Amino acid sequence: GQYALDNLPGWEDFAQQAQPGDIVMAGQNFGAGSSRQQAVDCFRALGIAALIAESCGAIYKRNAINSGMPILTVPGLTEIASAFRNGDILRVDFTTGELRLNDGRTFRAQPFSRVQMDIYHAGNLFAYGLKLEVKG
Repeated sequence: GQYALDNLPGWEDFAQQAQPGDIVMAGQNFGAGSSRQQAVDCFRALGIAALIAESCGAIYKRNAINSGMPILTVPGLTEIASAFRNGDILRVDFTTGELRLNDGRTFRAQPFSRVQMDIYHAGNLFAYGLKLEVKG
């Protein structure tokens, strides 16, 4: 976690500034090309509450879901990015996909699928698998 995003100009101090409960918002294709679980775990280690992006790399998104890291996509997020500022309070409803800023403005993300929600509630894919009933 201590090195998260430190290779990106302007974000070198991200890990030092991040606070538990923060939400990371990103543009298109977030996490693309990243097949290692550590790319998700670095945000978990910092206490990041959720990842929200316009779109995500498929493997990255699957790794996030499997580890129980909340990840949502908001089509057109880059077009409305100016609505969000560092320090805003954002309420996220994983079931409906509603994002509500503290000033009352709302936006729509793609809600969690049932399986994503089940994995999230279980804590991660492994814990979810342990809860499944074996049918024979």
